[in-house]
Parts: sequence; structure tokens; C-alpha cells
Amino acid sequence: MALTVPLPPPTTTIMEDLRVRRRAALRKLDSCSSMLELRQHHSQLVRLGLSSDNDAVGRLLRFCALSPAGDFPYALRLSQFLPHPDPYIFNTLLRSPSLPSPLLLYIQMLLRSVQPNHFTFPSLLKSLSSAGYAQSLTACLQVHAHVLKLGFHPDTFSQNNLLNLYFTFALPVDARRIFDKMRHRDVVSWTTMITGLCRLGLIDDARNLFDKMPERNSVSWNAMISGYVQNQSFHQAFQLFSQMRDNGLELDKFAAASMLAACAGLGALEQGQWIHEQIERNQIELDSKLATTIIDMYCKCGCLEKAYEVFDGLKTKGLSSWNCMIGGLAIHGRGEEAINLFKEMEKEMVRPDDITLLNLLSACAHAGLVNQGRHFFNYMSQVHEIEHKTEHFGCLVDLLGRAGLLLEAKKVLDEMPIEPDASSLGALLGACRIHGNVELGEQIGQRVIELDPNNSGRYILLANLYASAGRWDDVANVRRLMNDRGVKKEAGWSIIEKNGVVNKFIAGGKSHPETSQIYAMVDEMLGRIRLVGYVPNRGGVFNDFENMEEKESPVFFHSEKLAIAFGLLHTKQGETIRISKNLRVCRDCHEASKLISKVYDKEIIVRDRNRFHHFHEGQCSCKDYW
Repeated sequence: MALTVPLPPPTTTIMEDLRVRRRAALRKLDSCSSMLELRQHHSQLVRLGLSSDNDAVGRLLRFCALSPAGDFPYALRLSQFLPHPDPYIFNTLLRSPSLPSPLLLYIQMLLRSVQPNHFTFPSLLKSLSSAGYAQSLTACLQVHAHVLKLGFHPDTFSQNNLLNLYFTFALPVDARRIFDKMRHRDVVSWTTMITGLCRLGLIDDARNLFDKMPERNSVSWNAMISGYVQNQSFHQAFQLFSQMRDNGLELDKFAAASMLAACAGLGALEQGQWIHEQIERNQIELDSKLATTIIDMYCKCGCLEKAYEVFDGLKTKGLSSWNCMIGGLAIHGRGEEAINLFKEMEKEMVRPDDITLLNLLSACAHAGLVNQGRHFFNYMSQVHEIEHKTEHFGCLVDLLGRAGLLLEAKKVLDEMPIEPDASSLGALLGACRIHGNVELGEQIGQRVIELDPNNSGRYILLANLYASAGRWDDVANVRRLMNDRGVKKEAGWSIIEKNGVVNKFIAGGKSHPETSQIYAMVDEMLGRIRLVGYVPNRGGVFNDFENMEEKESPVFFHSEKLAIAFGLLHTKQGETIRISKNLRVCRDCHEASKLISKVYDKEIIVRDRNRFHHFHEGQCSCKDYW
């Protein structure tokens, strides 16, 4: 019988050596930079007997689940092989942006008898409210019930994430109920409520809450300013920004981004330039998002050369910057330049996306580049595997329709793999109005009105199409339908900036402090352009109706004419007049602006709803193709 000789216990030296090696292995995990390196560390942990150690495996999980270079499925497999996972393991997984189903992971946590702690529900609720992880409302209510059942409802972090969750499901009343019951509201709680209300368009409720805040920080100010910008309330954004500065808060990159967007919305170039100067003076970090916002501001304020200067000066150009610059060239009608910039982008090995294609098609549409538009529609799909969306089909229809290829445009709509939306059909309706195709326009017009019954522009296009054919009974029927449905015409306005102050004009309006001087200048400029051939183009009684200005106002008191008169009063020789308008420029104002630019030797830049018009020496950059 063989004798079994027991092995001697490890010596103190061996045990100490093993502890040192384990500590060294754990330290290395914190500096891991790639999955290849992590796998090597993982194998070392296995050899050291740490493959079941929650602390060691938790460090592996943290990299796999949270790092951009990580591998979430690998993290999930690691957790499944742990015999006794703790809450930290599951909390780490719940924080992962790659988590496919936070609810299933939470259920697995409960099934493995792991008790949630105060870090669990903030991570879980945040994942549930993310756009890509939208679960059913019933499931989220069950999670809320668990928060209450397990006693975590007093936790401010959990409550704040519950607020955000209810706003994700557009339930502001339920969010407000939670907010009102909170014992301890921090600045984050108030800011979450303000942000959620703004996101749902409840801007007045958000402002009332903001005014009641016992304490505000830069985040809460930025949330309210950003809310105004998101809801197109640009004037209020400017007022609140001024109030924020009066309260001693400095401009940061978040406020700068919001205010630059507000400047872009109003065409307030002077304010936008000032903010750009403050960014440079205060050495605010110019990340890709902020740089793109600056470029966008200059493009939309009609200062394309400055936009390109900023774009060209970027050390690294991200996709958003390329897209923004290509889009800026597009709305200014510089189609060939937009195409050349795209080719340069390809040379830089920047992969385009669906927004790039949309901007290219828009550039071709505004410049009448039909063949190039057809080419890019197919090329981007075949070469870059970009899937065509409704917006791309609509842009192609607009391109073909503007060029008078109405039947080809209709064929595109008929052969779309998805049902055409109101925007795509509206593009063809507008083309039928331009080219006088009443039969096709009538078919499309009736379809688009039913798809978009609250948009006054759809009714107006169809009514003017009937008017051009002398079908007055049909015009009356369209107007009657608008009245029956309570659809109101959108009021037309134009704005112009002077010394950082935005001046707003409506057709025939007389509320401006300088009304008498402005109307005197209108009389003068109309008199001068009549001498060089100007004849008012009323286009019948429906011209004003088409452009949604007030019908009672004669064409020579349209809002852009008042704005131009104001500009002539307040600009020196050689200075450019820059105007933004919320609607499409009418035919009469377009012709008048060309002549005014010639008579007064002025460059006039007008941004309307669709594009920019650069008037200079009696010509327009659109070459009357709009």
C-alpha cells in the first residue's frame, strides 16, 4: 500500500510573493487600453486563482462594459461565470451604453439573489429612459414600484432619474407629482424638471419653475436657455442670457453653443461674432460640437466666407463639421462648391452618412444640378451603403420638380419603398405650382392636405394653383376648408440686426419706433426703382395669399421691404444689409430687391425659409431659380 505524503504548507515567502503578484495584476487592470491587453490580464488572473474574485473581475468588467474600446458581450460572459456576484458587478453592467436590455439584466440580478443597493436604481432608470432602450411603460412602472418597495424612494439620485424616465414617456403630470413629493430637491431635480418640460414644448411651465428655483447654477441657466432655443423662442433666449451675465455667470461652452444656435435662428451676426470672440478670448475648449455650431451660425447668418475660414482652421474635422459646411454651401446655392468639398471629404477618408447625402441633394436642387443629383442619389447608396430615407426621396423629388421633370418626380414617389410623407408630396405640389401643371397638382394637393391637415402652406399652394387656372370656385372651396378646420395662415415677418439688437417687421406693421422714417424710405426706394423699370407684381389677389403675408397689405409694404428700408437708413456705404425671413420671398420682393441693390449700390442678403438670396448689382445669386 502506497503511502501518501502530505505537501508542506507554503512558506511565508511564497505567500507574500503570491500577494505581491496579485496586487500587481490588479493595478495593471486599471491601466488597460485594449481588449487584447485585457484578455492577457484575464488569463493571468485565472493563473493566480482570481477568476472568481469579485474585485478582480469587477475591474475587468468595468473596462469591457464602460470603455469605448471594450466588449460588452465579453463583460456579460464574465459576470455569468462568477459564483457569487455582488451589486457592484450588476451596477457596472447597468451603466454600459451598449446594454441591449436593462430590464432583463435587472431581472437576472434578482434571480441570482443579488440585492440592489442605492447605486442600482439610478443606473437602471437612466438606461431605461435612454432613447435606444425605450421599454414599455408598464415595465417602467414596475421598476418604480421596486424603488418604493425596497425603500429607495427618498434617494435623490433615484428620484431625479425617475423624473427623467416619466418625461421620456411624455408624462409631465406624473413627473410633477414625484417632484412635488420630494423631501430634498437639489439643483439637479429642478434642472431635470425644467429640461423635461422644455423637451415637451411646455416652455412657459419650465420658465415658471425656473423662476421659483431657490438656487441656480450654470447648468440650470443653460437648461432654460437651451429650452428656449429648442422651442424657437430665440428672443427669450437672448433676454435670459443677458440676465445670466448680469448675475455674474461667465459664458461656458454649453451656453455658447445654445446662444450660437439662437444667433443662427435669428440671423444675428453681430451677436454671433461677439460670442465667437468670447470663446477665443476665454480660451473655451473648441470641441467638435462647438466648432460645428460656430460654422453653422456663420452659414445661417449669411457670412459664408467666415464659416469656411473657421472650418478650414480646424485641426481635425469631424463628420459633423464637413456636413455643416456642405449644407451651408447648399443653402447659399453654391452647388458646385458643395460637391467639390464632398470630394475633398472623401479624399480625407471621412465616411459620409445620410445627412451628407441630404445636403448634397439639397445643393443640387438649389443650383439646378439635375444630373449630379441623380448621380449622388445612386452613388451614395452603392458605394457608401447609405440607406435611402424619406427625406432623400423628398429632396430628389424637389430637385426634379424644380427642373420641370414632373413625371419623373412623380415616378420617384410612386416607386418609393416607403409611403411618401407630406414633405415629399409637398415638394411635387410646389413644383406643379411653379410649372402650372394643374391636373397633377390637384391630385397631389388633395393627398398632401389629408396627410398634413394643419399646415396652411399646403392649402395655399393648392388654392394658388387653382387661381392660376382661373378656377375660382375651387379656390373658394380650399379657403372654406381651411376655415372649417380652423387652419390659420402663418404670419410673415422679417428681422434685421442693428448694434446687437434684433428688429422685427411684419407686413404693413407700424409698431417700430422709427416707423415714419422707414415708410418714408420705402416711398423713396420704390420711387427710385420705378425709374429703372420696376412694376409691382401683385400676381392677382392671391400673390399675398400664397406667401402668407397679410392680404390687406399692398406688396410694397411686405416685411422684407420694411427691413430693407431700415437697413438703408442704418448702414454705411459698402456695408451689407442682412435680413432673415420666416417664409419664402415673394416674386415682387425678389424683383424689387435686385433693383434696390443696383440703385443703392448695396449688397443685400436675404435668408428665407428655403435658402439664401445674395442681391448685388441688380442680380441674385439664385439666378431666379428658386
